[in-house]
Amino acid sequence: MTPPLAPGWQLVLPVKARARAKSRLLPPAGIVRAELAHAFARDTLAAVFATIPGEQVLVVTSDERARDMVESAGGLVVEDPSAGLNAAVREGLHRLPTAPACRVGVLLADLPALRPWELARALACCELHERAFVPDAEGTGTVLLTARSAALLHPRFGAGSAAAHGRDSVRLDLDLPGLRTDVDDDESLRLATDLGLGRATRGVLRHAALP
Repeated sequence: MTPPLAPGWQLVLPVKARARAKSRLLPPAGIVRAELAHAFARDTLAAVFATIPGEQVLVVTSDERARDMVESAGGLVVEDPSAGLNAAVREGLHRLPTAPACRVGVLLADLPALRPWELARALACCELHERAFVPDAEGTGTVLLTARSAALLHPRFGAGSAAAHGRDSVRLDLDLPGLRTDVDDDESLRLATDLGLGRATRGVLRHAALP
């Protein structure tokens, strides 16, 4: 088995239930939005489990298929409190097992072009700072938020989160397009496709022609 690329980290990932995920995305004809959203999460988690030891990954979700995937990889799952993204993140941070030697990060789960080496490189850069974050490709959102401990993390995901996180964390505009391309709409799906989608997303889209 290949050793993890970033063993000194714990990650929390919020995964929204498929039925409520990606409401702004208009999938190609014949593609079910819920299945596409689930594929995004699967590809993100596949990259995470290739980077972080399974037992140091915690997913907050009420989605049964996501739960099964995480548990089969040795990860931890807690129930989504269904009170919004930041509430889900806080629940995950609160339930994260204590691991004194590990730093803590929050990663969004809609990164179908993410590669393990990109995540490992980003975490290595974040490790130089007490608190840090990586913005999305547009520069206004956040894909990764990190700190030396869970107590130092103050999640402010949502519209304008980069500016909000920048008030107490170091902004890292890294040249890692697979990490920074979170898919919320048709344009970002095209960008992720150009970068190279993960296996699960490719499988869902294999018979679709993107506009």
